[in-house]
Amino acid sequence: MRSILTSTVLLVSFVSFFTDIASEMLYPIMPLYLQSIGFSVLLIGILEGVAEATAGLSKGYFGNYSDKLGSRVPFVRWGYTLSAISKPLMAMFTFPLWIFFARTIDRLGKGVRTGARDAMLSDETTKDNKGKVFGFHRALDTAGAAVGPFAALIFLYFYPGQYKWLFIIAVVPGIIAILLTFLLKDKQTVTSEKKSPGFFTFLLYWKQSSKHFKLLVTGLLMFTLFNSSDAFLLLSIKSKGFSDTYMIGVYIFYNLVYALLSFPVGILADKFGLARTLIFGLLVFALVYSLMGFAILTWQFIALFGLYALYAASTEGISKALISNIAQKDKTATAIGFYTSFASIFTMLASSLAGLIWYTLGMKTMFIISGVGVFGVAVYLAVVQRYIFNSDRT
Repeated sequence: MRSILTSTVLLVSFVSFFTDIASEMLYPIMPLYLQSIGFSVLLIGILEGVAEATAGLSKGYFGNYSDKLGSRVPFVRWGYTLSAISKPLMAMFTFPLWIFFARTIDRLGKGVRTGARDAMLSDETTKDNKGKVFGFHRALDTAGAAVGPFAALIFLYFYPGQYKWLFIIAVVPGIIAILLTFLLKDKQTVTSEKKSPGFFTFLLYWKQSSKHFKLLVTGLLMFTLFNSSDAFLLLSIKSKGFSDTYMIGVYIFYNLVYALLSFPVGILADKFGLARTLIFGLLVFALVYSLMGFAILTWQFIALFGLYALYAASTEGISKALISNIAQKDKTATAIGFYTSFASIFTMLASSLAGLIWYTLGMKTMFIISGVGVFGVAVYLAVVQRYIFNSDRT
């Protein structure tokens, strides 16, 4: 186990841990803060969608750029820096254009770092251990996502409604994350190619990629089209009359379960198959979304968010592990960047459509459409994996 969790894996995981403390300190109160300054549910959906689209376009470009240079660390460092400085920006002014700008800076940082970071994790291990490495990273990442909301909960207990101060406090763990990136070292040799690739050059990877990649990514993107921002899950709790404290408490519970499950699920995925684990996770998602609109009691929300944590542990790191196994070693960041780029664009569409459906047809309809759609995606991947994944253990 010690050889699997190298110093680089540990450092990257702790960088994500502190960054997620900062980000997730704000995430559960983000819809409440936006509503307090005049944002409607529809506008919240558009904001989240635009932010994710920005991250998406940059993920593809910077992932490709990282592969071209043969370098990971600068992208990781600058990506986490941008996300850290975005936090206080959102507290400075409250007019919509500024909020859009600040939120976009945060997501741009995610776009800069994602492909390089995941490629760095992939470079540290073998195919047989991808589930463990990505699962461990998700475990620490999500542990930060539990600590952050817990800190927010304590703060709001003593200072209810003081959302702006949380954006200032979130700077501290962000700075710790930046400092840790200075301990990272590139494993790959930097190439002589210094010229930046064209912004949309990463799109050419689709033609260069294998049939395995095309079939897998098609399914993952179909799933993303039905997977709107988690902000809607939190708003569903709020819409049933529960307090901010309860809503944040449920979110902390979700992240704790997610963090506890990620590494064990990664170990099981390496043993029983990454593709099978992914399909299982999508079926759990379909169940949760199909039932979420009908939840009204405390235990029902707790049960559904517990299952949602199982879905997340079975898909988020696993999907990237699958892609990194299929991609050429020197194209890992490009492959992950290509997928995450389009995934973010599809998330923009999904969040905007979810906000529109909620606004016009109601919350239950929005959740049911997502649940049924993802069940169809799980069936598609179950058929596909019989033909393209049986030759190995992915």
